[in-house]
Amino acid sequence: MPDPAGTEVLVAGPASWNLLVQLDELPAPTPHTVFARSHRHTVGGTSAGKALNLARLGRSVLLRTVLGADDDGARVRSVLEGAGVRVLAEPSPDGRTESHLNLMDDDGGRVSVYLRAPGDVPADGAAWDTAVAALDASRAVVVDLAVPALPVLDLAVSRGRDVWVDLHDYDGESAFHRPWVDAGTHVFLSADRLEDWRGFMIARVDAGARLVVCTHGSRGAVALTAEDGFVEVPAHRVPHVVDTNGAGDGFFAGFLDAHLRGAGVEEAMTAGALHAARVVQSPGLAPA
Repeated sequence: MPDPAGTEVLVAGPASWNLLVQLDELPAPTPHTVFARSHRHTVGGTSAGKALNLARLGRSVLLRTVLGADDDGARVRSVLEGAGVRVLAEPSPDGRTESHLNLMDDDGGRVSVYLRAPGDVPADGAAWDTAVAALDASRAVVVDLAVPALPVLDLAVSRGRDVWVDLHDYDGESAFHRPWVDAGTHVFLSADRLEDWRGFMIARVDAGARLVVCTHGSRGAVALTAEDGFVEVPAHRVPHVVDTNGAGDGFFAGFLDAHLRGAGVEEAMTAGALHAARVVQSPGLAPA
């Protein structure tokens, strides 16, 4: 088991072994054949992305996730630990590691197909005591959208900890997202499926959230706090986009790293945009 002492950030959520397929354009929903320009296997999962980027920024990170006893699980662990992420892995109930097929185009479009997803993992697993110690030791607790992460979310709330959550493309109504919406003190999401994103941000701050950040891809991001009001920053322009996978997690990590350094909202937003730009110019979830 990794030593929880000295953990700056505890991240709880998914890590996976993915197949990325690059296409000229995403396929239309009709039967036909397309030819891929390229394909590769790599580590995926939003929590793996956050952990890798935080480690790249010099933070001491412990990732609680679920891995299978298969070759893919060994590959995921090797990449994460090779980048300096300490991995606290609960065993996958069926022995298999989470896996996605991601179809991608040059404009940042993506269709993600879950090939395997882990089931419910009990809170009293072999690694639970270490997770509890890491949560108590950490400066920040990040809990991502995944059923196996719910025990960590509940524990953080019961301990009175601030909880950093990423709602991704939340539509404002999904029942699955609700525990994270309610628990999040620092809330990140994209505007992709939320028409009244400003109204949602205001509602969460009124409900007690200390920070809400809504990202808009190439159009930048907007933050809201009770003290600062709305703060907008542009996206950092890049000469060439290599891979948009992990851009949102990179923004999140850049913001959190700056926040832990004592930065204010605008400075942290700028840091998030800059790090996201580094991510999209890299073929991996985090810049090399």
